[in-house]
Amino acid sequence: MAHGGKRADVDQTWGVLQEGNVVPSETMFDSKIRVEGRTIPGCKTIACSFEEQAARTPDTIALVFQDQRITYRQLDERSNQLARYLRSLGVKPETLVGVLMERSEKLVIALLAVLKAGGAYVPLDPGYPRERIVFLVEDSQAPFILTTQFIAAIVPTVAARVVCVDGEAPAIAGQNAAPLADAGSEENLMYVIYTSGSTGKPKGVMVEHRNVLSFFAAMDEALGKQPGTWLAVTSISFDISVLELFWTLTRGFQVVLHGDEGAHTIPQEILRHGITHFQSTPSLARMIAADPRSLAAFGGVENLLLGGEVLPVSLMNTLRSAITGHVYNVYGPTETTIWSTVYSIPQAAEFTTNIPIGKPLANTRAYILDSELRPVAAGESGELYLSGEGVVRGYWAHPEWTSERFIPDRISGTGRMYRTGDVARFLPDGNIEFLGRSDFQLKLRGFRIELEEIEATLEQHPAVRQAVVVAREDRPGDQRLIGYVVLHDGNAATASSLRDMLASRLPEYMVPSQIVLMDRLPLTANGKIDRNGLPVVSIQSDAAVAGNEARNEMERTVAETWAEILGVEFVGLHQNFFDLGATSLMVPEVQIELQRKLGREIPLTDLFEFHTVSSLAGHLSGEQLASRTSDRAQRRLAARNRSAASL
Repeated sequence: MAHGGKRADVDQTWGVLQEGNVVPSETMFDSKIRVEGRTIPGCKTIACSFEEQAARTPDTIALVFQDQRITYRQLDERSNQLARYLRSLGVKPETLVGVLMERSEKLVIALLAVLKAGGAYVPLDPGYPRERIVFLVEDSQAPFILTTQFIAAIVPTVAARVVCVDGEAPAIAGQNAAPLADAGSEENLMYVIYTSGSTGKPKGVMVEHRNVLSFFAAMDEALGKQPGTWLAVTSISFDISVLELFWTLTRGFQVVLHGDEGAHTIPQEILRHGITHFQSTPSLARMIAADPRSLAAFGGVENLLLGGEVLPVSLMNTLRSAITGHVYNVYGPTETTIWSTVYSIPQAAEFTTNIPIGKPLANTRAYILDSELRPVAAGESGELYLSGEGVVRGYWAHPEWTSERFIPDRISGTGRMYRTGDVARFLPDGNIEFLGRSDFQLKLRGFRIELEEIEATLEQHPAVRQAVVVAREDRPGDQRLIGYVVLHDGNAATASSLRDMLASRLPEYMVPSQIVLMDRLPLTANGKIDRNGLPVVSIQSDAAVAGNEARNEMERTVAETWAEILGVEFVGLHQNFFDLGATSLMVPEVQIELQRKLGREIPLTDLFEFHTVSSLAGHLSGEQLASRTSDRAQRRLAARNRSAASL
């Protein structure tokens, strides 16, 4: 990694790593982190940065989606028109605008338009349960929702003004496409993104333009500013999408936007478009690497970023056999703006223990402190705190949560630092090693999950007296959630009904694979729930009974394939695969095996939409069609959401 400024070394006595190189962003703001004390002129917002790039390379392809190729000029002008329309409706700095759209070029135009209008966007995933969408809209109090007519037809009524970009296309197209005057400043909000909350409710993280500008400058140093072709696969509900969509489009990249097709098309897209940069969770990379033909697609990628969860040593060694380019292990919580540390993995490295998460990016400081907020000795474990220009404003509408997690940085004497809850230590070479969590938060397929939120949701069910949720990894690399529930006396709720309730309120990745009903939960000597004492459960299926066995060759093929992947002896004709513990990561395995057995292509979304042996076999045989009921659109989105959950 090239460095252009002074980097402080690790103090080998104290667990303190001062900021990485101090580099200028488009503008430097009122902070003690400066370049020789000077304010660097330039853009103060991400919208301005994009417009400057569009002016430099107007005829270069900016965005590719399916068969569409959109130049920087076209993307700039179309987003200008929508931005003017939004301003006419009242969008201005600090105005929150919910963006509830499927992945397409319209999504990118909408995000840019919100920023150009001066507003801040709130990502809303159309595949989320309706109840969760309502909560996010109501909690954020966003006065506007950007969507499409297709999505608007299935979402519940909300108080916000719903703007359908296709339904109101004539009014939008009538707007002037010329550049707008820049609205707002670096201290205004750019986005409010919701993460799982330990209080039982999601919490909105407020990120300002200055945070992102500083992060982008740090990425310039870490990866270099030479543009290439970036495959953007991440949901906008996950903050690393900001790197994929906005660092790239403010640096002259060609962005290939992956749609909702699922992970199985990624290798083909990498090869088809000559992808040079790709960012992935380890879970997604593991899924791709499971097929040697797909793994080979990584060979031409020049920069592969892996982050969002722990990077397994076995996966890294597999990937290194196929990749000749740069591979980075990146780490960072949403509250410190996307990535905070980076480790460039040596080409010849063979790891047997944890892979380091690296050193702080430019404009970032990392501390490892004890419970009294004192730096620990190098090599000893403590809690990781992050400080610097990436530390965000705080949590939306909850100052008490903000004051709990964001505290004054008394070590550097300036700004605030964020308590990550991650346990770590400094290695002799100054890199940081992640050791685990100090609480019940975890990363699953890149999504941050607070187990307390799932537990609190379970305990809202009138039949549930007590609930606890844990993560287990019975198969290497296959981490899954298990819920343990004690019911009130006299209640007869089933595990299936409790999962259905959770699925109606939580994203798919937060719904436990199994729920175990118990008479009581084990306790420690001091009366707390003994999580280590909870029984180990394996995926179980009902015993074969009359009327539940496969009736023809197609049903036998489907049932046997699912049983192999699930690790059970029998899968019944009408059992829901996901009720049996199937996860999104298993579905591509089933797809590959069924395609091999049947000798034909099977769309991944079919496996997410048809959840039983009977329905899937009937669909594959052409004996039945997808239901055309009034909830067809919601089922389509739910299937896509499951398909994309591991991206």
